[in-house]
Amino acid sequence: MHYLDLAPIHNVAGTVKLPGSKSISNRVLLLAALASGETRLHDLLDSDDTRVMLAALRTLGIEVSRDERGDTVVTGAGGAFPVQAAELFLGNAGTAFRPLTAALALCGGEYRLSGVARMHERPIGDLVDALRGLGASIDYAGVEGYPPLHIRPAVVRARSKISVRGDVSSQFLTALLLALPLTGREITIAVEGDLISKPYVEITLGTLRRFGIEVARDRWASFTVPAGARYTSPGEIWVEGDASSASYFLAAGAISGLSAGGPVRVEGVGRASVQGDVRFAEALVHMGARIAMGDNWIEATAGEEAKRAGKLKAFDTDFNHIPDAAMTIAAAALFADGPCTLRNIGSWRVKETDRIAAMATELRKLGATVEEGRDWLRVIPPAALRPATIDTYDDHRMAMCFSLAALGGVTVRINDPQCVNKTFPEYFEVLSRITR
Repeated sequence: MHYLDLAPIHNVAGTVKLPGSKSISNRVLLLAALASGETRLHDLLDSDDTRVMLAALRTLGIEVSRDERGDTVVTGAGGAFPVQAAELFLGNAGTAFRPLTAALALCGGEYRLSGVARMHERPIGDLVDALRGLGASIDYAGVEGYPPLHIRPAVVRARSKISVRGDVSSQFLTALLLALPLTGREITIAVEGDLISKPYVEITLGTLRRFGIEVARDRWASFTVPAGARYTSPGEIWVEGDASSASYFLAAGAISGLSAGGPVRVEGVGRASVQGDVRFAEALVHMGARIAMGDNWIEATAGEEAKRAGKLKAFDTDFNHIPDAAMTIAAAALFADGPCTLRNIGSWRVKETDRIAAMATELRKLGATVEEGRDWLRVIPPAALRPATIDTYDDHRMAMCFSLAALGGVTVRINDPQCVNKTFPEYFEVLSRITR
């Protein structure tokens, strides 16, 4: 097995230019492919997940190129994909698999979609049920309710309302919102249950707006795609830095600041960001960090009270709004002054791995006492961290989160560090550049 040994990190300080947002990158790629006209994408994320989406779009007949400046240029189809029969392998990219499922189901062709073994364990039944309600023909090629999928040609019915569960993954609602303009009809999506990860739906609505589609909404209960909606290219789009990726460096700045390190500044997200994960900075403030912020940057170090205590503050908080960045908070809890509880994080169970179980297992290796429930995690930090070998479960966020443990004065071995290629291939190199 490949591994990376991280020596004890005494402090971190400096500035990090963030890679593009995964969530924004795959949304704009799909809409650029469906839109009329050519779209130039600046600062598009280059990672496993975006490469999966790009490969799929090319297979579906979309012309994609790179210009001399490194920008990605997509020539849209102005509607349904030109290729009406294809087999697509989509890895473990939920931001590709779910939206492409919805779009292809409404394109009238025959498609087979598959991924890695873990993708076949991630539920998709709620999205399939909603699409079947419109007349889509989708069969499960394996276990009922899970990929792989076989999509057959079908005629979309003239239904004006469908429903989808909102309490498993916001990607189901996002997939429907991105795809329904293909029908040309007014369709209302009613959300069943409490919608999780609402900021990610805001990103979806904002992206649709950029491509000329204004979705009406009744708070978080329903969303209406207008009749006659057409994807129209905005010409060019700048992709924000990834706010979830920012969380590791901001947490490092806060932790290192406890012992005269920091600050750490990230560039690419800030006060003007459309991503909900910038609220990670608020969570750090509650833990005693000092945060400064501009329109396109955020800087973190420890606050004066935390410096005097040599610890961050314990917390008991609902993290439903920032589930991805909340993983970083769980790692930062190792440096807190008491028990820390993360609540309403049930969506972790159906991510790249069962993140609640995985976090509990790996935090215990470092000496923490950990309790877990269906949708919560409680971390009691140890008096001193223990050196540990961290398993990453083919989950990029596990690798990046646990790199922070090296700030506790111990050697940390990260197994399968290449899993960060999913969203941030240069992560460990970038971390090393701000490390002393």
